[in-house]
Amino acid sequence: MKPFQANLVNAAVLILLGLWSYLGSETPSPTALIPVGFGVIFALATPPFKKENKVVAHIIVLLTLLIIIALFMPLRGALGRGDTVAAVRVGIMIATSVVAMVIYIKSFIDARKAREAGE
Repeated sequence: MKPFQANLVNAAVLILLGLWSYLGSETPSPTALIPVGFGVIFALATPPFKKENKVVAHIIVLLTLLIIIALFMPLRGALGRGDTVAAVRVGIMIATSVVAMVIYIKSFIDARKAREAGE
């Protein structure tokens, strides 16, 4: 999978599961929309990311790291409440973000190796 594709999948998962979390709650919290906001940013950044814009790529990597870290609080809360559905939902968001991060880092390493081989 190419980095921009991983970004788009991650964006879709964050948007869909974030909206499900917000709209499916009896007492919705605006913080449930944080993953949705990140997902929208990722989706909007996909075209320049696809064109291999290095600044956008680094911003996406940084934001992906931030959302991974930020999602651990809702995961802990869901586990503490015994809310299995919420825990699975947040776990999926974390998993897709981690997979995307691995793909980004692998692409950075591959690009560096290609640059060094060309020198």
